[in-house]
Amino acid sequence: MKLLPAFFALGLLGWGLAADEAAVSPTNFGIQDGSVPEDPREAGRGGQFMDFPTWPVSKELPNDVFVFARLRYNSESWGWGRRRGGKWTTDYPDADLNFSYRLQQLTSLQVSPKGAVVDINAEQMRHYPFIYMIEPGHISLTDDDAKTMREYMLNGGFIMVDDFWGEEEWDTFYLALKQIFPDREPIELPLEHEIFHMVFPLKVKPQIPSVGFAMAGRSQGITAERPDAQTAHYRAIFDDQKRIVMMICHNTDLGDGWEEEGTDPWYFREFSEKYAYPLGINIIFYALTH
Repeated sequence: MKLLPAFFALGLLGWGLAADEAAVSPTNFGIQDGSVPEDPREAGRGGQFMDFPTWPVSKELPNDVFVFARLRYNSESWGWGRRRGGKWTTDYPDADLNFSYRLQQLTSLQVSPKGAVVDINAEQMRHYPFIYMIEPGHISLTDDDAKTMREYMLNGGFIMVDDFWGEEEWDTFYLALKQIFPDREPIELPLEHEIFHMVFPLKVKPQIPSVGFAMAGRSQGITAERPDAQTAHYRAIFDDQKRIVMMICHNTDLGDGWEEEGTDPWYFREFSEKYAYPLGINIIFYALTH
């Protein structure tokens, strides 16, 4: 398997990340979780077309755009959920569409207004240099799944893992990780690693809670969603050329920072604007330039 080439223009258009003032206004394009249409923008209640943002892509090179791709996987005890349910649907499609909108708005990267959902299938995955995987704390892989994911990453692909919390979910994910890479171990990334500074220089490795947990813990400054998840971990799997092929965001939830950016102005300023979007953009730029 070989990834198809991707051509893109990289560059920052500008976003002042002031702590006391939102540089862009939060939006609210949201629909209910768990509805997984062929076109995510057509998933409104009663089948109504939702007012998600859209924008034109290049007429000369309509296929040379970045597409935010989400991985559909099996969750043990949660069911496959090809159309509804399953952990892989968390924050879908709002997070994907909001992030694509901000990526198009804030950088010179050409981005598709439509995302993609891909199965663990070599032919599907090879079209996307970046794939997002969410809530893998109950993931269940076959040996063929593990082989497909390993070959995808070692042939140039990049997987971002996000939004799973605590030691039990880590242990389940780690078993799947060892299926994928029996001879590689996840390494905790120091704040000095370039992925935290690709576009936006971060001064901390942030813990981003879901909007509900953030609002509940606001007065006490609590961001951990579980007692055994006090510290956010950003770990990576490297290939033999020292390229990150998998970024593992544990005890943090970038996806909710994207999905829920329009829910509350304080949440937007403190988590979406400060951390979820900057770090997400950094990860994308690392994936597309390494």
